[in-house]
Amino acid sequence: MHLTIIGCGDAFGSGGRSNTCFMLKTAKATLLIDCGASALPALKAKNIDLNSIDAIVLSHLHGDHFGGLPFFMLDAQFLARRDTPFLIAGPPGTRERLHAAMEVFFPNSTGSTWRFDWRVQEIEVGVSTDVLGHSIVTTEVLHQSGAPSTALRLSDGVKTFAYSGDTEWTEALLPIARDADLFICECYGFAGKLTGHMSWENLQPRLRDLGAKQTMLTHMNPSMLARTDEARAAGVLIAADGLTMEF
Repeated sequence: MHLTIIGCGDAFGSGGRSNTCFMLKTAKATLLIDCGASALPALKAKNIDLNSIDAIVLSHLHGDHFGGLPFFMLDAQFLARRDTPFLIAGPPGTRERLHAAMEVFFPNSTGSTWRFDWRVQEIEVGVSTDVLGHSIVTTEVLHQSGAPSTALRLSDGVKTFAYSGDTEWTEALLPIARDADLFICECYGFAGKLTGHMSWENLQPRLRDLGAKQTMLTHMNPSMLARTDEARAAGVLIAADGLTMEF
């Protein structure tokens, strides 16, 4: 798998980082994992061919993780002039929330005559689901979003990518991360118990329990961005906008 980090920031763009959006290229497809509100300009700044993206997989339905979708969809319609099928896969509630977001930002847009076929696939939590030839398993985590917030584990049959989504520490992360070739884990703050989010103070003692081959931290606020050297010394990778890697 090839990873390009389009955005790895928190909801507030701390450190000048774009909202969450990871691009995964596999032998089977090119996927975006999350598509935060600033994803479209971030993709364009990196000269990504938007029509090469086959699907977007969503961890949960907060604006900094799915809010770029209305803009992506209308760009596909009017600028990129997409003519190939497109898939949006996400937790239960994705179809309704996407419809509502598009109508808020661009009234009557959901009634458009689309120039390309697209569909929403809602992933049942805890059930292995095929998404364009990839096996995806999700688990519900501790993060209020008005619909199930999930961590996800994605395999193309050769490599496995895992992602925490946004969450406090929960034992549900263990089977998601175990033996993954790369586990990207949110680490919003440096210390303390944070409602709905992880702190380094709570994550660091559990790194070995996760059992991933590599762990990378993302979604960091200023308190964590100021202490990334400490995290690197503990053996984790640090996400950065524009970073690329093979795993």
